[in-house]
Amino acid sequence: MLTLPDRHDNELTSLIAVMKKAYGEIFTVHRLDRDTSGIILFARNEAAHKYFSQLFESRDVEKYYLGLVHGVPMPEKGAVNEGIMEHPVQKGKMVTNRKGKASLTDYEVLESFGLYSLMKWRIHTGRTHQIRVHMKHLGHPIAVDELYGSPQPVLLSSIKKKFKLGKHTEEERPLLSRLALHAAMLVFKDPSGKTYTVEAPLPKDINAVVTQLRKNR
Repeated sequence: MLTLPDRHDNELTSLIAVMKKAYGEIFTVHRLDRDTSGIILFARNEAAHKYFSQLFESRDVEKYYLGLVHGVPMPEKGAVNEGIMEHPVQKGKMVTNRKGKASLTDYEVLESFGLYSLMKWRIHTGRTHQIRVHMKHLGHPIAVDELYGSPQPVLLSSIKKKFKLGKHTEEERPLLSRLALHAAMLVFKDPSGKTYTVEAPLPKDINAVVTQLRKNR
């Protein structure tokens, strides 16, 4: 689901529209890519919106993500400090470039399974598609990323060696058919200085893949 309405297709459902219907006036503080699951922060009034928008702008919010990538990045822990800019030809796509905006992503492999790795990221900047672009730069794109990797869904048959379709099943259903990226945690302070940590566990689809990868190492 889109965070904000699509400028070219008003028929697409957006999260802000759903939130407004439920809560009345509401303000978007930041956004996620359409197929990224996880935490999005909204404000209930203009004062809160201004405060939290400034927090994000000044990079005083810690943003952590979880996800699956192809292969095993080496080293398994490090940082990508590569500028990001718009692709010179392909609209809506970004590329790493020394002339691009400064972009810093910390990464860590939490578990490696050969075909895929479960990873954790902290982004210090908020560039469009930042993690996706930086992982492509490392040669290990996010799973099911049609822009920066392969759109191919994750199938159990690609993980389980002796996989067989059920007797009455004609076609295999994917374990995961969207971008394998999840906004897992935000850490920030309220105006009084109190620290808040907001967490969202891995969603069912990504967790299902991780479970099968663990079973079939």
